[in-house]
Amino acid sequence: MDTTEPSRRSALRKMATVAGAVAALAVGAHQISAQTKASKTVVAYQDQPKGNQRCQNCINFEPPSACKVVEGEVGPQGWCRAYAPKG
Repeated sequence: MDTTEPSRRSALRKMATVAGAVAALAVGAHQISAQTKASKTVVAYQDQPKGNQRCQNCINFEPPSACKVVEGEVGPQGWCRAYAPKG
């Protein structure tokens, strides 16, 4: 048997490794894009609530002054178009 040519098994192993690496890169790229936040201007952020709607009772609010979807500091009494009530 000539050992200079790769075996079918070793070729399949290499292809699986490459496929796994490509999948890992794709997941990493998705996580990076998912972490991009919108500017306050884009979501029309304001420091005052809109009726009963306010950051502190929004599912995206991260106390004390952050948001999952809006970049920068947001106040608990603020409001924006990304508002989504908890529960």
